[in-house]
Order: sequence, then C-alpha cells, then structure tokens
Amino acid sequence: MSRAVACLAVLVSCLMWHCHLAAGRSRGPNVLLIVTDDQGWGDVGFHGNSHLKTPHLDRLARASVELEQFYVCPVCSPTRASLLTGRYNYRTGVVDTYLGRSTMAGDEVTLAEMFVAAGYRTGIFGKWHLGDHYPSRAIDQGFQEALVHGGGGIGQPADPPGNSYFDPVLQHNGEEVKARGYASDIFTDAAMRFISEHSQEPFFAYLAFNCPHTPLQVPREYHERYQSMGLGADTAKVYGMIANIDDNLGRLFAKLEELELQNDTVVIFMTDNGPQQARYNGILNDLKGSVHDGGIRVPCLARWPGKFPAGSKVAQVAAHIDIAPTLLEACGIERPADIAFDGVSLLGLLRGEQVQWPDRMLFFQWHRGDQPERYRACAVRSSRYKLVQPAGRDGLEKFTAAWALYDMSADAGERHNFIDQNAAVAERMKSAYESWFADVSRTRGYPAPRIIVGTKHENPVTLTRQDWRGPRAGWAEDSLGHWEIEAADAGTYDITLRMPPQDSAMVVRLRVGELELKASLAEGAQQAIFKTVPLAAGKNRLEGSVDRATRTVGVHYVDVLWHDPANARR
Repeated sequence: MSRAVACLAVLVSCLMWHCHLAAGRSRGPNVLLIVTDDQGWGDVGFHGNSHLKTPHLDRLARASVELEQFYVCPVCSPTRASLLTGRYNYRTGVVDTYLGRSTMAGDEVTLAEMFVAAGYRTGIFGKWHLGDHYPSRAIDQGFQEALVHGGGGIGQPADPPGNSYFDPVLQHNGEEVKARGYASDIFTDAAMRFISEHSQEPFFAYLAFNCPHTPLQVPREYHERYQSMGLGADTAKVYGMIANIDDNLGRLFAKLEELELQNDTVVIFMTDNGPQQARYNGILNDLKGSVHDGGIRVPCLARWPGKFPAGSKVAQVAAHIDIAPTLLEACGIERPADIAFDGVSLLGLLRGEQVQWPDRMLFFQWHRGDQPERYRACAVRSSRYKLVQPAGRDGLEKFTAAWALYDMSADAGERHNFIDQNAAVAERMKSAYESWFADVSRTRGYPAPRIIVGTKHENPVTLTRQDWRGPRAGWAEDSLGHWEIEAADAGTYDITLRMPPQDSAMVVRLRVGELELKASLAEGAQQAIFKTVPLAAGKNRLEGSVDRATRTVGVHYVDVLWHDPANARR
C-alpha cells in the first residue's frame, strides 16, 4: 500500500511539473524576427516611397509600434552580431564583413541559445554571416534548424562557384543541399514549415533575407514591374526584390493567422543597414557603410496584438543592441547572470507605458581592416545630438579627423554642423566615445579568428577566400592569402587545393607552418591532393598557392579532411 502511495505521489509530482512547464511556456509568446539585407529607411511604402509598393509591410506598420529612431551598424555582420547578443559587435570579435573579420567568437551567447535554454524551438532561414565554421556557425550558436547560405551573400567566395539566387546551393543543418526556386521564396517556405511544425510549442524564428543585397538577381515579373516605371536599372531590380519580399511576408503573416498564432507571436521587422545604391531615402544623409543616418538609421516595427498599441510610435532613440533584452523580457525569460548586455529593454516603451527614460549615448563605428582604429569612421548618438567623424572608412587610407555635431531634433538630414557653437557638447560626446572604444576593445581584443580542424563537428573543413587573411587577401583573381587554423587533434589530414582551370602547366604549393609541399599539374587541372599530411595539435598558418609566370596567386578553396574522427576529443 505504501509503495502504491509512493508511486502515486511520484506520478502526481511529474504531472504537476509538466503542467507547470506547459503553463510557463504558454505565458511566453512566440518570436518572429525578420531582417532584410541592404533595405534602407526609404525602401518601404509607409515611409513615403512613391514608387515602391509594399502593401503587406504597410499593413504591418499600421498594426505595429514603430521605433522612429532606430539605429544599426553601417554594414551587415556587425549589425547581426549586436542584434543576436545584445552587445556591441566589437565585443564579439566581429569587426567587418569579410576576410575573416566577420566570424563571431564561439563563446558569445546568442539570443537563440537563450531561447533554447528557456524551452523554445529555434530556427534560422537565410543569412547568418557570423562564421561559416565550427564553433561559430548558426547550428553551433543555438539554432536547432538552420537553412542558410555561406559568407555574406549568395555568390560570394564562401559559396560553390556559380551559385545563384535561383536554385541556390545552401547549408541545411550543416549539410550542403541544392534548393529549388528563388532565394527569398525558399527561405520563407522554410520558415513557414518550421512555424507549422512547432505551432504547439514556443518558437523563435529568425527569417533573415539576403535580398536586396547584390548581386541584384530578381524574378523577371518583379523586375519588369518597376523597369516599366523608368527607374534606374539598379533601383528597378532592388524594388523588384523588395516587392518579392513583401509578397513573401504576406504569405508568412497569413500562415500565422491560419494557425491562430497571430496574437501569440511578437513580430519584429527591421533591416541591417542603409541602401547600398543611391535611391529614395527620405532626407537621410549618405548610404550603407556610412555612420551618417543614411547608413545606420533603418525601419523597425514591433507587433504584438493586444500588448503593443497598433499604429503608435516610439520617439526615443534605440538600436540593435536593445532587441535581445527586449525580447527576453517580453517572453518572461531571465537574462543570463554572466552576460553583460550593452542594450536595454524597450518593452515598456513598446507597451505605451509612461517610462522614465534617461538620456544615453549609443556608439557606431565601421571601417575596413583587421581591427578597429580609434576615431576612424565613428559616430555617437544621444537623444538630441549626434557627433560624427565619417572619414577613413576604407581602413587603408590616411585620414584627417573631421568632427561634426548635429542637432538631430532640428536637423535629421545632418546638413548643419554647429560644432563650433557647441564645443562643450562635442567634447563630452567625444570623451564618451573614447571610453566606449577602450571598453569594447578590452573585452577580447581583435585576434585573427582561428578555423578549427580535426573535430567531429565539421569534417572535412572547407577553407575559402571569405576567411583568408594577409596584405594581398581579397576576392580578385590575383589575390593571395592564408588561413589561421587550429588543429584540435594531432593526426594526418588529406588536404585538397582547388582553383579555377589554368591555361598552362603549373606548380601548386601547400604551406602549413614550417612544412612546404608542392605538386606539378598539367594545363587545365583544377585541384591538387596532398595525402596524409601530418599536423600537430595547436595553432598554425595554412597557405595554398599557384605559381604563375608573372605572379603567385592563391587557390580558391582548401578542403581539410581529418583521418581519425572516431577518436576526437571534441
């Protein structure tokens, strides 16, 4: 009898625990985070664009709270690192968009990892752009379902040669797949399947379109719609790509309604930076890559029916670093105790509450190069003022700092520099920038990220020009670079160098640390395989090159296959 009572007590206890867990989950909404690529503030109908038609986004705007002064970084990867961690990108190891500078440190904790810990299902569909190798891939950083392209865009060197927005080769949970259709349609379909499959449990879906990023490849019917308006060639293509996104969002929102999830889902729509090409962008100054508002101020909408007042606007300045803490609070998820966010929760503002909102300063910087340089291409934004030093963004040029101060309450177009009349304000903001720069630079410094080989998590590892380093590293045919690697385990590796077919016989060289191997190849050859190359555990530098008559150039891909994954230590 006592045993039966004990068993019954255990059963009741388990049932109560499951009921408590289910109740806790029911209190947390789903999250749908939508980010488009290179879509500027003016690339939506609800911001007064007289040519571009975005009816589904316009409808979303009417049902949402709009963050009127929402800021991101001038380019892709830095924005995405801040968005997914709630921290300034310089803390995460992400400083640029290519040549190994866009790989986020594997020990950063992402929003996806926080949601997984709270019992959510997580999925990403589209652009990751924070690392193509373990432990920095989306599947290593909390996303349980991942359909993504490589690098920063389809067709970049991280992709197979000839990859296109039509029928692209993608990565599905770490495995290469050949998809069918147009990229934005494919990613939307995948997000809809994910939402349908997990409609009975809380989910975090991150739909990160690669459009309208270059190359400007667009379905003919969408292109023709805007080409007939007499717009510039690039503008017509971009608007066609955005119109296609808008149609896809219409399908996605209809799926939420069909599944009766609309009222239980927080939807965030935003973009990652300003437009790459010149076109309508309101009165904002400059384009993508700039710390002027044309490069870093973007549309941002937040919808949660019954919780966020539809059609309202938030005037306070906000940024990418605020999204993670906002979503955690909205979902009732405690912040990890050991993570220091730079952002703050906007939930009270989004609910329309009377919130005490002290002034704060937000910081933005981007330029080319392996590590940031103080004062180069930077900006500070407070509630009223903006201090800007836009010079030096290519990262190579010598630059002379040219500081400007704008009163954004009266001059949103940044046309009237009044730094001479407000030197004290400018000096205070510059001093705050200096403290910020020193602080974020101390977090981990800016070491070259290491690509790890010799693990069970990724074998083989394919090195691409997306991540190589060095003074001649680039994407041109005559570029030459090296990869910083780390062998997790000692052992032997097959290393294959791949390059475009050459028009003459050639010598191909493989250098790993002090070891140098070479092979003679015939005209037209496209690869050289070096078998059972011994590598000690630890850090090394790997380079693959082709000796041409006039210059040594780099190979395009290096495949590193470890022979002994069964005995992997990690």
